[in-house]
Amino acid sequence: MRFLITGGAGFIGSHLCDALVGRGDEVLILDDLSTGLRENVAPVLQTGRAELVEGSVLDENLVRQLLSESDVCVHLAAVVGVHLVVEQPVETLLRNVRGADTLLSVTATLGKRVLFASTSEVYGKTAGAAIAEDADRVVGPTSTARWNYATSKAFGEALALGYHRERGAENIVVRFFNTVGPRQTGKYGMVLPRFVRQAVSGTDVTVYGDGTQSRCFAHVFDSVEAMLRLLDTDAAVGRAVNIGRDSAISILDLARHVIARAGSDSVIRFVPYEEAYDEGFEELGRRKPDTALLQELTGWRPTRTIDEMIDDVIAHERSRVPAMAGLGVRVA
Repeated sequence: MRFLITGGAGFIGSHLCDALVGRGDEVLILDDLSTGLRENVAPVLQTGRAELVEGSVLDENLVRQLLSESDVCVHLAAVVGVHLVVEQPVETLLRNVRGADTLLSVTATLGKRVLFASTSEVYGKTAGAAIAEDADRVVGPTSTARWNYATSKAFGEALALGYHRERGAENIVVRFFNTVGPRQTGKYGMVLPRFVRQAVSGTDVTVYGDGTQSRCFAHVFDSVEAMLRLLDTDAAVGRAVNIGRDSAISILDLARHVIARAGSDSVIRFVPYEEAYDEGFEELGRRKPDTALLQELTGWRPTRTIDEMIDDVIAHERSRVPAMAGLGVRVA
């Protein structure tokens, strides 16, 4: 089959492209390279089974053309990352909403199956027990910029599910819970790659707040496997499905693990939230996924541990900096 992957040069998108080409499919990658990187998809482009089109999902004519050449679409293109969301609230809303509107309206017209990538952010401040897909949403005020991302993604979800109900569109919504792995950048607030880069370079590992906040991390390879299974599952159409791992770790413990796995002499330095982020940030504490629906639909279960995630990110970072030993960092 031929897949259109919007945002395919990004972190998750590039790994999805690898997996699709690896199983014999062809891929069209649409990416404006605002946050995605050409180097992420360089290997898959060399196979001859993938093509990169540098352009925007907001370009309806381009989207229609590429969709007409494809069988299935995965919509990953979006403004993501806490720093970008807090610093560019208007851009977050407009690009994510307009992108979803453009993509989903065209796919509904052409009758293409779509996997729409959403986020655990849509659940808002829900914390405590594992969160199932039908949980109530408790979001903060519109005056807090962080909630713009949740709002924009909730709009996209509602549109995808609405097209399914009204027009029979084959839309599947997935909500990612903290997917991590090689190629993820710490530039926009992603915590694991930031910790790893700091540890392997021997600088302070900066923990925002007091470090007691926790996250449930899932390896990108596991998340991609879940996506592929959902795309091949007719019963997933018209559903919103969590993708994540339900084992939590505090950010302070994550920092300690990274330093230990990297064999680094870095020390942990605490940074108050008001110094780390612009006004409009709000810490959420803890959010844990209930993945029973995903397991019921596909039989999927995560297979990678937190240490495997850390090791893979460390290996990727060291591959990008061959002279790491010259920086005074012991290579494990």
